Amino acid sequence: MGSSDDALDPEVFRQVCAKADRSAEAQRALAQANSEAKNELLLAIADALDEQADRIAAANDLDMDEAFESGMDQGKLDRLKFGVERVAATANGVRNVAALPDPVGEMVRGRNLPNGMRLTQVRVPIGVIGMIYEARPNVTVDVAALCLKSGNAVILRGGHAAERTNAATLSVIAGVLRDHGFDPALVATVDPFGRQGATAMMEARGHIDLLVPRGGAGLIQAVVRNSKVPVIETGAGNVHIYVDRSADLAKAVPVILNAKTQRVGVCNAAEKLLVHRDVAEAFLPVIARALAERDVELRADREAFDIIGGAAIDGLSLLHAEEEDWDTEYLALRMGVKVVDSLDEAIDHINAHSTGHTEAILAEDYSAVERFTRRIDSAVVMVNASTRFTDGGMFGLGAELGISTQKMHARGPMGLEELTTTKWIGYGTGQVRA
Repeated sequence: MGSSDDALDPEVFRQVCAKADRSAEAQRALAQANSEAKNELLLAIADALDEQADRIAAANDLDMDEAFESGMDQGKLDRLKFGVERVAATANGVRNVAALPDPVGEMVRGRNLPNGMRLTQVRVPIGVIGMIYEARPNVTVDVAALCLKSGNAVILRGGHAAERTNAATLSVIAGVLRDHGFDPALVATVDPFGRQGATAMMEARGHIDLLVPRGGAGLIQAVVRNSKVPVIETGAGNVHIYVDRSADLAKAVPVILNAKTQRVGVCNAAEKLLVHRDVAEAFLPVIARALAERDVELRADREAFDIIGGAAIDGLSLLHAEEEDWDTEYLALRMGVKVVDSLDEAIDHINAHSTGHTEAILAEDYSAVERFTRRIDSAVVMVNASTRFTDGGMFGLGAELGISTQKMHARGPMGLEELTTTKWIGYGTGQVRA
């Protein structure tokens, strides 16, 4: 991942801009394609991924071996893995995107003016999307499918860790694009330029229309701070679950286990657990024992530490939380635990420390649920459900470009509609403005 502190090679910048300009030219042709042609293209890509899954998985094995030897942590290794089963699941995601309505050309609103003019606002592609991400080979496919269906071109910087996997995947997509009469420049990569490619993308204002970083907090903030291209900030996930005094505690245990341990290296995994004081004595030993069985280390505030520590739980790793813990996205088998005096304290703590991704409340009290959902300032709020549902596929979007934690243009999982902008068309019969 590059930054503005890197000395950008002018020749790399020239080549990346030229690549983006070729993508823009290809995008103008794609924008004229009808929904049927785009859907046929996506279905062919899905079939080709299935047919060449073994080849992609073999490339991924090489990336995984190198990453393991370099000491990559378990969470990132899990994201990097792209075996045959995950390739097949991603191919099905492409089919799901093909089955969704095409947003391009959809009329958002319209009106007739008093002078007889008719105005319509319609959805149109954004243009050339730049994507900077790391150790997430499924993103290569998801982003390509969403961009092609929404009429956009995309330029990818997928990071060194997944370079072989991404190259194999992109070669499959390029072959299908050629076979269907589309320019392979619609799905391009700057991976051969390494970190310089990412830096050049951030400098390529006027060549790339929108840049989306997806990865850890460091990568995202580096792009936000340094990019001259407009950025949509996708979120690191310091995700919270609050157990209210009205919670069904038996129901809470499997929800928390799923949110924390199903996949630890993803942004919608729960990182913090807040428990109302009224149920802390009864609930904390139970959930701590269940988490210990999954090898989750707990970082607890003083009161939670005393309650859990007094329960004599075999195999439990329990540490005192430091102040920095409340702002940390672990992406590991680790969870911060805090006892709160009230719903309002929980809300204030979450809003102070959240990254704006996803928060959850476990409660049976309707008024508590309503207050939580109104006051929590995050892109997604779950009620009595795992935070792992924050996902474009789960939300019926087919796939996702990322999960936006900002408030302009897009917020939450970004699907097809979020990859369009709008333009106004005015239909007149010779009107002039007085």
